[in-house]
Amino acid sequence: MALRLDSHLQTPLLTCVLAACIATLTLCAAGCAPYHLGNRSLYAADVQTVYVPMFESASFRRHLAERLTEAVIKELELKTPYKAVQTPDADAVLSGRIRGETKRILVETPTDEGRELQVELVCEVAFYDRRGQRLATFQPIPLPPELAHITQTASLVPEAGHSLATAQQAAIARLAEQIVAQLEVPW
Repeated sequence: MALRLDSHLQTPLLTCVLAACIATLTLCAAGCAPYHLGNRSLYAADVQTVYVPMFESASFRRHLAERLTEAVIKELELKTPYKAVQTPDADAVLSGRIRGETKRILVETPTDEGRELQVELVCEVAFYDRRGQRLATFQPIPLPPELAHITQTASLVPEAGHSLATAQQAAIARLAEQIVAQLEVPW
């Protein structure tokens, strides 16, 4: 049994239903106005450009600071809405210093040679806006908020064809990911 309305009632009823739908959609869209989609909401809204000066290094290994700086810039542009620039007049500055680099033997052969080794990089990082205000708190290491130490390791198995350079590059890539991940604003 179908309900039939007179033709003179159909037009006003259809108009009311359409107006109610439009009002509902408008209210829903207005209620979501402060929300952002994508990764833009994860980062400081007033920062578009970031200056990443060459990281300093206290290690005696050559080119570690250059490789880490390059990896951080690539990761920054890949995973954040920020643009890395070559001028200190940027909206923010991300600076860092490699405090140390160690190589440990995890497993030895019977002749005391390293079968599995571990490379560790320790880095201090600071992220400031152009007024000198700290923009990111690097966690989970409880340190003064001005500097944060970030550590990353990579394994090295010479018998499997690994070299010190490949282990260092793996640690650098992970360290760069960790540094850029720490740039997200807290919820």
